[in-house]
Order: sequence, then C-alpha cells, then structure tokens
Amino acid sequence: MEALPLRAGGEMDSVIDRYQDMVYGLALTRTGNQADADDVFQEVFLAYCQCGKTFRDEEHRKAWLLRTTINQSRRVTSSSWRQKTVPLSEREDTPVQFREPEENQVWEALQDLTEDYRLPIYLFYFQELSTQEIAKVLAIRPGAVRMRLTRGRDQLREMLKGAYFDE
Repeated sequence: MEALPLRAGGEMDSVIDRYQDMVYGLALTRTGNQADADDVFQEVFLAYCQCGKTFRDEEHRKAWLLRTTINQSRRVTSSSWRQKTVPLSEREDTPVQFREPEENQVWEALQDLTEDYRLPIYLFYFQELSTQEIAKVLAIRPGAVRMRLTRGRDQLREMLKGAYFDE
C-alpha cells in the first residue's frame, strides 16, 4: 500500500472538492448553525494543509477529516465565549434550505435530536458510512452505534408523526 503524501496546490483543491460536503455537513450537524459550520470548515482544511501528515490511503484521510471535524466542532460549541453569550433568538441564522420542503422538515427534526443520536444518523444516512466506520470515528463500539441509530430513528419517527408516519 502506497502512502499518500500531503501536497499543496492541485492536491489540496482535489481533497477539498472530494470532502467539502462531508466536512461542512458534519460541521453543520454538530454546531447547528451555518456561521459556526463555516468556521469549522475553514479550520479543518487549514489543519489539513498544515499537518504534514502522510495518509496510508483515502479511508485514512477520510477518517482523519471526520475526526478533525468533530473535534473542531466540539471546540466551537464548548468555547467559553459561546457559553457566556445569549442568542438574540432561538434560531438566529437562516435555516438550511433544501430543494424539497420535506427535506427541510427532516433536517429540522434531525437538528432537534441530541448529538448522541444526530451524529450517527447523519454519518449513516448522509455520508453513507457503515456502523463499523462510524464506531471508529466516534470512538465507540459498533453495538453502541446500532443502538443510537435505532433510538434516533424512533425519536425522528415521533417528531415526524403525521407528516410522514401515520402511526
């Protein structure tokens, strides 16, 4: 297996093109607003550019980017500045807009889940990671991932009852 060295210029553009949706989506899922997700996105790719790390393969690079995004998001959401501020409104920035209104409702319901359920569901359905891959990224057991997916789906079903589920 050949190591993938970090290169500037074209390779950096290629990595950003390949992983920008994944990093931004995870940052948005974790932080809950676009301004913070933008900051996390920039910090992740700046860290990638500066790290000088050699990756074994694309899966290693992807895992590093996912873990760095989660860590950077945690830094933003747990900063002392954020803890001491009070938002002007509950949802102070403009909501994410999808093509279909149903997608907007599902996204809003997903944002109302706790992080323990939101991240596995996002990684499983939006990034199409396996439960094994999610377990590595979140540093938990695969059984815990499956349990969180089940409980998160149940909570989403309750939130969307009437809109999509007739139960």
